[in-house]
Amino acid sequence: MNTEQNENKSDCSFIVEIRDVQKSFGSLHVIRGISLTIENGQVVVICGPSGCGKSTLLRCINGLEPIDSGDIIVGGISVKEKNRLRELRTETGMVFQQFNLFPHKTVLENVMLAPVDIRRMNKSEAKNLARGLLDRVGILNKEDDLPGSLSGGQQQRVAIARGLAMNPKLMMFDEPTSALDPEMITEVLDVMRNLASDGMTMIVVSHEMGFAREVADWMVMMDEGQIIEGRPPGEFFSDAREERTRKFLSQIISH
Repeated sequence: MNTEQNENKSDCSFIVEIRDVQKSFGSLHVIRGISLTIENGQVVVICGPSGCGKSTLLRCINGLEPIDSGDIIVGGISVKEKNRLRELRTETGMVFQQFNLFPHKTVLENVMLAPVDIRRMNKSEAKNLARGLLDRVGILNKEDDLPGSLSGGQQQRVAIARGLAMNPKLMMFDEPTSALDPEMITEVLDVMRNLASDGMTMIVVSHEMGFAREVADWMVMMDEGQIIEGRPPGEFFSDAREERTRKFLSQIISH
């Protein structure tokens, strides 16, 4: 995995290939020539200041935002293949800052929904799948509750189970603990640690540097729409090359 690779041919060992991607919103140039490759089973943590393009990059990877140039290939599917975007999104689970659960459906129904509607799974099979995933994230006892009755940490764990329900090749997390009270953060990070230890390929946008140091295979620092540094966590935290990275880490770790 590296931040500079940009070959013309696809390499099947990579789950994700990002090749010189550019993205603007009007005059605002949000993504400036990003290239990154991610292999099966690797955990990449992306950090950087607010507004540097981290969340936009995740949305580009699963086709929620169209790119202006370059290419992104996920599981062999390019985001430029508009007729395959639905297929691409079934290969990627996405967990947002806000939980985005359906408030009128039970926890179990929220997790069952995509397998039934998109995978055409029968409801009995989907129910068994959903219950297994809720058990995996430690919240099976809440299967009949509505999301509004749950804590933020519990709702985020439901959101993770929902993302896993499509059996994705890639899970992406966009600052999944930023909306949580401090005492709820650990329970969500524990679920993510377990996913990493089970070999799930993950891209995590997060300021939780203790978590990143523990689970990441590769650390990425973004600033002003670019990747300015990409290194293994041991080197990233102890011997960052870029002054901007060192300054960012000193600010965020001290708080």
